Amino acid sequence: MYISEIEIFDFRNFQSIIDENDKFKGCTIRFVDGFNVIIGHNNSGKSNLIKALDLVLNFGGSKKLEIDDFNKNKTIADLIKEPPRVKITVTFSESKNEEEFSDDLVTASTWLTKLDSPYSAKLTYIFYLPQREHEEYKNEMQLIKSDDIENYWLAIKHQFLRKYTSKIYSGNPEYKNVVDSETSKKIDFQFIDAIRDVNRDLFTGKNTLLREVIDFFIDYDIKSNSDIEKKEQQKQIAQKRKEFSEETKKLIQQLQLRMESGKKEMLSYASDTGATFEKSEPDFEGHILDTELYSALKLIVKHETGITIPATHNGLGYNNLIYISLLLAKMQKDASGDYLGSNSKTFPILAIEEPEAHLHPAMQYKFLKFLYENNKEKVKQIFITTHSPNITAAVNLDNIICFNRDDKGLLNVAYLGKAFSKEEEESKAYVQRFLDTTKSDMLFSKKVVLVEGITEQLLMPVFANYEDKSIEDEHISVINIGGRYFKHFLKLFDSEKPNTINKKVACITDLDPVFTVDDDAKNEKCYPFEKRDDLVEFKECSNSLVDDYAEAKHANIRSFSQQKGIGKTFEYAIAFENLQTDIFIGKTIANKDELKNLIKAYNDGKTLDELLAIYSSNGSENKRIKKAISESGLSMEEKKKHLIASRYLNSLSKGENAYELAQILQTNYEKGNPVNFETPIYIKQAIDWL
Repeated sequence: MYISEIEIFDFRNFQSIIDENDKFKGCTIRFVDGFNVIIGHNNSGKSNLIKALDLVLNFGGSKKLEIDDFNKNKTIADLIKEPPRVKITVTFSESKNEEEFSDDLVTASTWLTKLDSPYSAKLTYIFYLPQREHEEYKNEMQLIKSDDIENYWLAIKHQFLRKYTSKIYSGNPEYKNVVDSETSKKIDFQFIDAIRDVNRDLFTGKNTLLREVIDFFIDYDIKSNSDIEKKEQQKQIAQKRKEFSEETKKLIQQLQLRMESGKKEMLSYASDTGATFEKSEPDFEGHILDTELYSALKLIVKHETGITIPATHNGLGYNNLIYISLLLAKMQKDASGDYLGSNSKTFPILAIEEPEAHLHPAMQYKFLKFLYENNKEKVKQIFITTHSPNITAAVNLDNIICFNRDDKGLLNVAYLGKAFSKEEEESKAYVQRFLDTTKSDMLFSKKVVLVEGITEQLLMPVFANYEDKSIEDEHISVINIGGRYFKHFLKLFDSEKPNTINKKVACITDLDPVFTVDDDAKNEKCYPFEKRDDLVEFKECSNSLVDDYAEAKHANIRSFSQQKGIGKTFEYAIAFENLQTDIFIGKTIANKDELKNLIKAYNDGKTLDELLAIYSSNGSENKRIKKAISESGLSMEEKKKHLIASRYLNSLSKGENAYELAQILQTNYEKGNPVNFETPIYIKQAIDWL
């Protein structure tokens, strides 16, 4: 059995809606059997989801809510019509290969809503104002006569919240069958929140958690030995307790001998104060049980050198790991039928909020790997919320649930593994392989820019500044996908398909024109000015993405590229559109003097022939460019621009130049852009669209 779904009605930022059949519909989140990682940007609802699970499944926890636990996206008319309420339904489903008449099925037998295999069961938490209070409620709401909705919420808080009650129903909630206490105790829901004080909950045998774990694992060599029958195990453990008791008697006797003379003096005061009566007087005796000595144990950290230090002197990260390991041990203890009999838990669930708190990336990865590989041995199901790209990168796509809220606050729930169809397994495998810690950032941001290389990645935030915009303020991630691999990643964001992440995605991509010289030749990369009558084919753009995601072609994905017939690559556009300055010619660029001379000649109004004279004739590529530009039908102005842009492109070492250019342009921006630099037009369009 596993939790397959939760439906949340009007709890915190989970808003219910009215569907096409005029029925209230909650926000539904589906889960997989085993391991679930919930990610998303801040305030998307991750923590509230875990709290919703806690309200239904933690039968020892408080079920009382505060006024701010209601979803407040209501109108005054809504509040006058009926009192707000919270409803949370958790659905359980049969696991694959689950044994017939398993303990899970026995536990859920009174919760069933579907008997046939795979069976289904439900538990529903409701926090509501009883019907007998509704008339008074409506009268009070109608008396307020205010346009400020906060006055209505205050009235609910001060006059009616104390009258609210909660119930947990099993099976179909319409039948209002309150869950019985015996089966509810079979669920072991353990929630570790992000703000945790492990020092308070750990480290000495006086603490309940540590005492319980020690008590379960003491004499574990006997308890876990399957070759010894149960009665024989009990006999051996009883013998160990007897031996321990005999040893402790000797200690007590030693204490009493050491106290003999002092005891007479100490207790003489009892006689003087009248504490002795009817020939009775105080004395000392005692015995020590093994369980009583647990409080004397303290958790330490022992180094290989033999040095020991108290666990309280550990860093928070290590202590969090120790705490979680002890909690898992406790869950193992609570699930032991041999140890607890009929009081044992049959459905242990672990929820962890932000496990990355206090853990560096390598520890995050190791911890997640442990939970992922061992969860079935310790717990039935694990829920983790996180902001960490390191954790996301370590988990399979099938286990990731992504929360994303639009500008209106409506929640989009994406299931990354299900975003790919069976025919798209290649793309799924590609994304799984390359969704590393840097690329995982696209899952957490509000909007995304996908770019082909490091130059675009470094310069996008700088260009946004030039346009008086901020990538950071808009929570936009710029992701370098290392080439033209957009199609794989875009399947995650295609809002026209189910299970995907509905957020704006801008693709910054190059035109990369090509031509074919003859029928037998393959397409060859070329320049936009190389269109000739003798060519078999000339493509201004070889990149299908440019047209597939052009303006108005898709709801949330759009491509941006250079102008057809003029553009080629990102660097080409920078030079072509900025010949009023040579600021983009850095110190690391080859041929920098020649390029600066070309730009100066251009701005001095020199002729094409004069520019061609400056342009180097060394190498076949340069000769090809000079010949093609001279023979093209372009205007003289365009020929000169293309000549310099092509020379700039072929002088770059992209990686090194990217960092230098980003620094040059950022410094120029911080000085108020005194050297007038223009953002390439298509980049400007992408920034405006985002």
